[in-house]
Amino acid sequence: MSAHPLLPSLSVVIPVHNEQDWIDRSVGALIASAEAARWPVEVLVVDDGSTDGTPGKLARLREEHGITVLTQPNGGRFEARRAGMAKASGDWLLLLDSRVIVDAGSLAFLREQLVEHPQRAVWNGHIHVASEHNPYAGFMAGLVAVGWRRYFADPKLTSFGIEEFDRYPKGTTFFCARRDLLEGAAAAFESLFDDVRLASDDTRMLRWIAERARIFLAPQFSAIYHGRDSFRKFYAQSFFRGTTYVDSYLNSPGPARNALFCSLAVGVIGAGLAVKMPKTTVALGATGSVAAAAVVKKCGATNAEARAVSTLLPVFAAGFGSGVFRGLYLALRAWLRRR
Repeated sequence: MSAHPLLPSLSVVIPVHNEQDWIDRSVGALIASAEAARWPVEVLVVDDGSTDGTPGKLARLREEHGITVLTQPNGGRFEARRAGMAKASGDWLLLLDSRVIVDAGSLAFLREQLVEHPQRAVWNGHIHVASEHNPYAGFMAGLVAVGWRRYFADPKLTSFGIEEFDRYPKGTTFFCARRDLLEGAAAAFESLFDDVRLASDDTRMLRWIAERARIFLAPQFSAIYHGRDSFRKFYAQSFFRGTTYVDSYLNSPGPARNALFCSLAVGVIGAGLAVKMPKTTVALGATGSVAAAAVVKKCGATNAEARAVSTLLPVFAAGFGSGVFRGLYLALRAWLRRR
């Protein structure tokens, strides 16, 4: 693959916080994919206040690959990304999370698309969840199979805009866009919460972008996400996702907000039943878990992922529901303060 005179410059921004076991693998896979594409890319890793061995890993990666390492006190993923974007020099920006392993051919595919179809200004990565031998990741993969079955039932090159926003997979885990679009989204970003570390930085930014440009998806632009691998981390992630879900959808009409209100109603009813009829509540919960497993299996999940959904659904529901109530409290508190 020879150099192309219209090949745009690309900067990759990776926020990291306490990921000593993953950051070298993530950066290594990215560099390998860029080399396979014969595409010199600028890599900026923002250490968001790590307290483990991450800084040492980054120092070695800087020596080995010449990456740029930025360090800041812990301010959350949004602030880390914004710091990296401010230092980046590329015409295009690629956001990558530290637990994501880019597939070898992904940047070659992206390179071809940006050269041949420069009007396709936004690309969302096709994410495979590494669920084998990890039921916690398997649970999340099962949810994805249901929520975004329209795409995953037949993955192929496609695109969506703001009208179909809730029906397609999206996230800034592995996401590339023209610089002006990402900078505009970051500048327009405003959370319902006072603490940006708890904000839904990806959904709010992506909605702003989708109002201005179509977001493209393709199975050739892909990566593998490695999820949390312990009960404690799974529950913490469920709690955090419940909080960010409120920030994502509370003031955005559509099916996702309807689901938020439905989950609140179910949570309130479930809590009342648990107090008055605990045995009935347990039976209903077990029945719901089995039914959920059947649904995710029908939507394309593996047997292991369906079992994970059946087993972990009550745990996720408790964590996510608690996170939703925290999100509502934070949103109300911020709204009252801003009045």
